[in-house]
Amino acid sequence: MPCRDRYGYALTTSDEAALAYSQGLLDVLRLRDGALSSFGAAIVLDPTFALGHAALALLGHEMCAPVDVAARLQQARLHARRATERERSHVHAIEAHIGGNPRPLIDHLAAFPRDALLLSTAVPTIAFAGATEVPEEAWAIVERAAPAYGDDWWFAGLLAFVRQEQRRFDDAMSLSCASLAVEPGAGHSAHARAHAHYETGDHEAGLAWMSSWVLGDGAEIDSLSHFSWHAALHELSLGDLEAVRRRYETQLQPGRALGCRALVDSGSLLFRWALTPGAHDVPDIAEVVRVTGRETMIRPATPFLAMHTAVTHLATGNAGALDELRSWAAGHVHPTMATVVSPLAEALGLMARDENSAAADRLAVLAPSIRRLGGSDAQREIIEEARIAALLRADRWDEARVLLDARLDRRRSPRDELWRAQALARI
Repeated sequence: MPCRDRYGYALTTSDEAALAYSQGLLDVLRLRDGALSSFGAAIVLDPTFALGHAALALLGHEMCAPVDVAARLQQARLHARRATERERSHVHAIEAHIGGNPRPLIDHLAAFPRDALLLSTAVPTIAFAGATEVPEEAWAIVERAAPAYGDDWWFAGLLAFVRQEQRRFDDAMSLSCASLAVEPGAGHSAHARAHAHYETGDHEAGLAWMSSWVLGDGAEIDSLSHFSWHAALHELSLGDLEAVRRRYETQLQPGRALGCRALVDSGSLLFRWALTPGAHDVPDIAEVVRVTGRETMIRPATPFLAMHTAVTHLATGNAGALDELRSWAAGHVHPTMATVVSPLAEALGLMARDENSAAADRLAVLAPSIRRLGGSDAQREIIEEARIAALLRADRWDEARVLLDARLDRRRSPRDELWRAQALARI
């Protein structure tokens, strides 16, 4: 009998390596610490195990894990020759995805929907940036896979995330709570619930639940800083800046984050905190830059990371770095890098030079394309906040108020109400 993963697919490897790989897969699905070491153990136990090499390459690319991505891909290609059709397709899909071509991954999932690692990769959630530029395409991939999973607790959490992106918040809450009842530490399910609370302006309840979950059932989560970021986002929305400070100092210091999470969580929070009316003594974002590392700050692996890199360069006032990012992205083979990241870097470069009116105009033109950068609505709205800041700095108070009105129509936010009041006072 061949070895099989937790969803029934054959693994061309030894029993011991298959066990280590399956543990790594479970760690990814639960968002628990250990995936990197488990996948690493799998290829130590069987250096010819193609999927072990491919999984490490994927974590290196997506999560800035300390992996030689090129070497792992080379080994995955080499050993996939002796593997099953599904495994060969899996390796090809990961290699193409890392190279900026999502089509093989999407086609692979149509044929092998229970390949949970790649299904997770395809959807921009907490673990991965996603494989498509249009959210509706990612939603369709998940919907098509639903019959293959039944009432699986992990898939319920993934579907819950899709439902909140579709603004079906009651469905998202029901699915996430059902999943958490089976697996109380289910990271994807907790993540979907966090978004449902935030997007409905349910800040007090969301904050209370998240604050207890990160110290209880979610305490072993690998991406714990992101859940702390969610709690801090509630505190920021409520205008409780001292609570934001305590959260940052105890849970979101950049040195605590894994890989790129310092940039995505700590860095984005500092940027948004600094824009908030009444903010003072906001910690220096320079430590985020140091922890993230030079390579990601000048050549981010994905458009999603590039968005955060650009915002961080703006926060440090580094117009030169934004110029370099603009030029590098303009020549990138990935179309989103060239058509969204490059002009975004240019717009934020104008802000860094205090050319705020021009920056606001450029950001307005880009607004419909920002969703192509990946991530969630809550993460991408950092660009909307930069645009509001540019309008306010350019004394275009009425236009800033219109944007803030639209945000307040979406959900309650005392922070945005204060921002709006300041704009109204100047009209």
